[in-house]
Amino acid sequence: MWKRAFRSLLLLGLGLTIALIAHLPTIAAAQSLPTADALAHTSELRGVWLTNIDSDVLFSKDKLEQGIGRLARLNFNTIYPTVWNEGHTLYPSAAAEEVTGDAVDPIPEFEDRDMLEEAIELSHEHGLAVIPWFEFGLMAPEDSELVKRHPAWVMSRKDGTQVFVHGDQGQHRFVWLNPAHPDVQEFMLSMVIEVVTHYDIDGIQFDDHFGTPIELGYDDYTVSLYQQETGKRPPADSNEREWMQWRARKVSDLMVRIFSAIKTRKPDCLISLSPNPRDFSYRMYLQNWYPWVDLGFIDELIVQVYRTDLEPFTEELDRPELQHIRQKIPVGIGILVGLRVLNVEMRQIEAQVRSTRDRQFAGISFFFYETLGDRDAAFQTLFPSPVSRPDVRNYAVGI
Repeated sequence: MWKRAFRSLLLLGLGLTIALIAHLPTIAAAQSLPTADALAHTSELRGVWLTNIDSDVLFSKDKLEQGIGRLARLNFNTIYPTVWNEGHTLYPSAAAEEVTGDAVDPIPEFEDRDMLEEAIELSHEHGLAVIPWFEFGLMAPEDSELVKRHPAWVMSRKDGTQVFVHGDQGQHRFVWLNPAHPDVQEFMLSMVIEVVTHYDIDGIQFDDHFGTPIELGYDDYTVSLYQQETGKRPPADSNEREWMQWRARKVSDLMVRIFSAIKTRKPDCLISLSPNPRDFSYRMYLQNWYPWVDLGFIDELIVQVYRTDLEPFTEELDRPELQHIRQKIPVGIGILVGLRVLNVEMRQIEAQVRSTRDRQFAGISFFFYETLGDRDAAFQTLFPSPVSRPDVRNYAVGI
């Protein structure tokens, strides 16, 4: 149980602190939300993340059928089901089998079935878009077969350590794969290409784990590559400007390869990104996503704004970079609706949805399915009638 509890906290994004969770303030009840008539002639992203952590909605076709049917009744229009988590795929993968020895997560719930194919079939029957989510990005458990078989893929700190320890007793140990390593690039590309070419998906999504912690980059491979390209050794200060820029470019280079691989095979496949806010993403995890949008590599952005008070939530929504980007592509806001270890009050959810709508963002996505709880009537009020997703091909917004 402790493993499940920790992992649910991790999924909040590495920028959310336990302190924020522990001190959930009370906020004023939201004003009345837009009516069905007010939304009748608009499009709006209404998404929800489906994970295998603290949730069993992916664990059988029957559970998927019940969950997707429920989301359709509640007028959602998009699901983001995880397909890459803790060193395993959740669909049968030749690419994963070659690298890890397992074609799919080796637990009974995923044996002898194709979860992703089921999710697509059921969702499309109900008119929901399916955008598979590569949840763990470049992160993997230290004791995974992936890491055991490919130790040279793992990045290091200055002191040679690699592991990030989490949990009250240090029971969770994760490492980060090197985005500059050609074998890591090929592995990530092979999984993406597999999903894009073998499944009738509407898009692909990466999140805040598609980056690397700023203290990493002192492993032999990265040091050698930096010397080869710049003629000098990495500085001791991991925050040194040029060193940060160089490592961030390696993440961006992988993003460019992924973009090319997807668009040459399926031009209409959306590339969705769900990062932390801009400054935090770059300063802490070298994920410099802002230029990706300007360069056209991202079709849909959903910024994780998991805040426990309304004021810091709206401050993030009002940042200038989001005002600029949302004139180019649909920008949605990721809203926390709960964790197994945290109940989020419905009035907070309503207030954050209203703030997002008041600013004319493209929509919202909720983290995560299981914590919608037994509040169907309240979510029905938020989404009183069906609407379509924003059309990225003809996207325009008047601000």
